[in-house]
This record gives sequence, structure tokens and C-alpha cells, in this order.
Amino acid sequence: MSAVTMTAPLAGTGADEGRIGLRGNLRHIGALVRRNALQIKQDPESMFDVLLMPVIFILLFTYVFGGAIAGKGNQHEYIQRLVPGMMAMMGMNIAMAVGSGVNEDFRKGVMDRFRTMPIARSSVLIAKIVVEIGRMLIATAILLGMGFLLGFEIRGNALEFLAAVLLSTAFGAALMWIFILLGLSVKTPQAVQGMAMIVLMPLQFGSSIFAPPTSMPSWLEGFTKVNPLSTLADAARALLNGQGAVAHPALITLGWTVAITAVAMPLAVAKFRKKT
Repeated sequence: MSAVTMTAPLAGTGADEGRIGLRGNLRHIGALVRRNALQIKQDPESMFDVLLMPVIFILLFTYVFGGAIAGKGNQHEYIQRLVPGMMAMMGMNIAMAVGSGVNEDFRKGVMDRFRTMPIARSSVLIAKIVVEIGRMLIATAILLGMGFLLGFEIRGNALEFLAAVLLSTAFGAALMWIFILLGLSVKTPQAVQGMAMIVLMPLQFGSSIFAPPTSMPSWLEGFTKVNPLSTLADAARALLNGQGAVAHPALITLGWTVAITAVAMPLAVAKFRKKT
């Protein structure tokens, strides 16, 4: 981590992004990304959620619930609905790990070391976001690979496929700021996970990811239609296999992405500076 260990100032003095400059910030982010990647290399078990979660979920929902939702013997049709929807779910599940990781770093004293270094406070958080985006892309690749093995077909072109991946990645990155803020606000990683699950479960299952909203009670159908995971899933389906219009759900998803980032990112950085 040579790029962030040079001439440290007195402990607690911190660093100001404006004084450091854009080039310095990028250098610090790169060094911290390398640090986080090396941590994963030293602890490969931390990748189990990325490697196994897409496989377990797609098999579980296809063969346990797919017959009940789409009808027995119609799993192939259900796969076309499920895979694009699960791209939205992957980002949310992986985003939860960011909050737990930030909380754990504080508990282990890692952040005390960063406090003594001449680095921008935001670079620590941005580096975590970059690494988690990499993990998210790996999970998405595994999800799509399993989908292809089970019969999933992409009917859009290469640009539409790329747009679906980028849209789900951008939304997942926005959610990471919420979980970072949560990780900075509670005392333990277990509390982060517990509070996150309270939010995750209604959003995931009260969405169009697994079942069409028209099959739900009217009160739940109304919630499903305003759920950002539903609009992301609908946009991904339209881009990957031409199911429905693209523009409306994609624009709503982008709106949610920008709004969440604009609110949660400054709050998370301010909370982080206060704690360090």
C-alpha cells in the first residue's frame, strides 16, 4: 500500500480532498482498491457469497418455486423472467456486505490507521465501492452462466445486454452508500445484517422479480409497482429478452439511482469523517 503510506501527518489531522487534488485522490483510491483486493486474495472464503449465492438462488427458485409460479413443466419460460430479475437482486444482496465490512474495519482498528494517513476520507469508501462493484459483476456473470445452462436466452443485441448490466450495477452501487451509512451508524456487523434483512426481504419479495404483480393482492400490487427493484427488473427484462417497454422503467431506475446516491453518499462521507 505504498501510495498511501508516505509522510503521514500527526494522528487525527486527516486530509482535505480539495488540498489533495483529483490526481492524489485517484492514486489513493487505487492503492486502497489494491489493499481490499489483496484482503480477498488472503481470505478467499469472503467470495463464497459471490460464487455460490447466484447458483443456489437460481436453482432454488427455478425448481422449487418455478413450477408453482409458471406452472409445472414451464420452468424454461420462468427462467426468462427470473434471470433478469435476479440481476437486480444480486446488487442489493452484495451491497449489504459493504456495510458489514465498514463496521468490521472500525471494530478491528483499521480505520485508526487510515486516520494517521494523508488521504481523503472519501477515498476509503469509494475504494470499497469499486471492489464491491467488481464482486457484483462476478456474481452477475455466474448468474448469467447458470441461466444459460438452464436455458436462458438473450434476445437483445450486445448494446442492450451491456445496458442491462450497467443499469443493475449502477443501482447496486447506489444502494452500497445506504449500507455504508448503516454500517457507520450501528455498533456491530450483526446489527447491520439484521437491519438490512428487514429492508431486503420486503423489497425483494414484494417486487416483480419472482412473480408478476398482477398475481398479487391489490395492496401489494400497488407497492410492487413503485418498488425500485421492480422497475430495474422490468428494464432488464425488456433489454435482455424484449419483454415490455424499456424507456419508462429504465428512466425510473436511473432516477432512483441518482436520488439515492445524491442523498446517501454525502451523508455516508460526513458520518465517516465524524467517526475518523
